[in-house]
Amino acid sequence: MIENKKKPNPIDIHVGSRVRLRRTMLGMSQEKLGESLGITFQQIQKYEKGTNRVGASRLQNISSILNVPVSFFFEDAPGDHANGPSGMAEANSSNYVVDFLSSSEGLQLNRAFVKISDPKVRRKLVDLVKALAAEAETE
Repeated sequence: MIENKKKPNPIDIHVGSRVRLRRTMLGMSQEKLGESLGITFQQIQKYEKGTNRVGASRLQNISSILNVPVSFFFEDAPGDHANGPSGMAEANSSNYVVDFLSSSEGLQLNRAFVKISDPKVRRKLVDLVKALAAEAETE
């Protein structure tokens, strides 16, 4: 039996994952984003999975609602060699960031961190987390 289902384009999957990343960073539901665009949350799900391709005008609307430039959705895209050739370590590190920001703890930490207006306090917090991570490695 020949499978007739077309696989999503890697760029569509990437753009969708960036939509999901930004939406979750803002604490916005798929329903809320869909309402803002005049479409269903199921359509948002299809965009985020890369099953359905996001058209240019729709992507412009999404970028406006999520308050990011359109270029945000293409950062670290497959085949993007603007920042030089990407190796396995770079791909893994960007996946790690997406995984972290998709977790409950990562989202909570990110939301709280961006609310800290004093850059010195943010720097000290980063130093504290690094020290705790180094301590955990030696145990």
